[in-house]
Amino acid sequence: MKRKSVIITLVAITAVLLLTAFGFAGGMYIQKLRTGTTYNALNSTSDGNTSVTNEESTIAAIAEKVGPSVVSIVTKSQAQSYYGTASQQGAGTGIIVSSDGYIMTNNHVIEDANDVVVIDSTGVQFDDVTVIGRDPLNDVAFLKVKSNATFKPVTLGTSSTLRIGQQVVAIGNALGQYSNTVTSGIISGVGRPVTAEAGNGQTETLTDLIQTDASINPGNSGGPLLNMAGQVIGINTAIAADANGIGFSIPINSTKGVLAGVLEKGKISRAYMGVNYLSVTPDVAKQYKLTVKDGAYVYATDGSAVASGSPAEKAGLKNNDVIVKINDDTIGKQGSLSSIIGQYKPGDTVTVTYLRGGNSNTTQLTFSAYSS
Repeated sequence: MKRKSVIITLVAITAVLLLTAFGFAGGMYIQKLRTGTTYNALNSTSDGNTSVTNEESTIAAIAEKVGPSVVSIVTKSQAQSYYGTASQQGAGTGIIVSSDGYIMTNNHVIEDANDVVVIDSTGVQFDDVTVIGRDPLNDVAFLKVKSNATFKPVTLGTSSTLRIGQQVVAIGNALGQYSNTVTSGIISGVGRPVTAEAGNGQTETLTDLIQTDASINPGNSGGPLLNMAGQVIGINTAIAADANGIGFSIPINSTKGVLAGVLEKGKISRAYMGVNYLSVTPDVAKQYKLTVKDGAYVYATDGSAVASGSPAEKAGLKNNDVIVKINDDTIGKQGSLSSIIGQYKPGDTVTVTYLRGGNSNTTQLTFSAYSS
């Protein structure tokens, strides 16, 4: 009986010692959790801001690369009111397109300006700025900064191969006070028509725009829309005021012809073809019994759709032709006819592919200069 009591006593003592050990170890573990990086916000030992994803790294690299090529534009204008003439100030964004200070922006940014000031990404202000010219049809304008400084131009990409869902980055002078604000998103749509209202209350209709959900705000107008290689694929120009995440950019290809003329001759010159047309859609194809899904249907409700003496007339184009290609660009897939023409300068010669009576034909066409 005594032996049994000793065994019971030893077992009891062992149990107490084990419970004490487990209790001590558990307490140490809980204390460690309380003071470690997991549960104590005040004693974090690592900086989460230094954890960079591949996507974030790319966006940061684009901002660093392109940021010096994006400028803020501040304008002053005179407006008439009930009390007389009042001075107004506006703001927008521009992109540097040459090392000697040519800048591309939206026409509506500088349209009514009496004075234009350019501020670069480092805060340096340039007051000696000349408006080289404006292209209201495409809502682009060009400035020239007079300075001995060497500027960093952007790299232009192409807007003829854009993909729905493609990731993009926008940079601009948001709200006219947050210069070089960077936002990102995707391409939500292409070929969008938009009727936009400028700050002066006037409206203009633009076609073939890029739709994006990258945030575009007042003041972003004229800034770049970039692909993930840091190339400019569009010029931010408009937002849907009654929606979230719907902004629009002018496809960069439609500005290349005018830009080339500005850089070569220092003035605006736009290529002119001389046709009225309807962009072919399923409804247009059905209504006019067309055999194609894409193209530009040469059509006018009154008179001839081909202007007399125009490059189109000289090239032999006629009413009811369907223009399907300019050189290797397929109309509708690589952009509207207007956007594709925008790639060229007056004097450039292209091959036009068109349908007439169900037959495919080609002709050579030399663009002339557009005169308003």
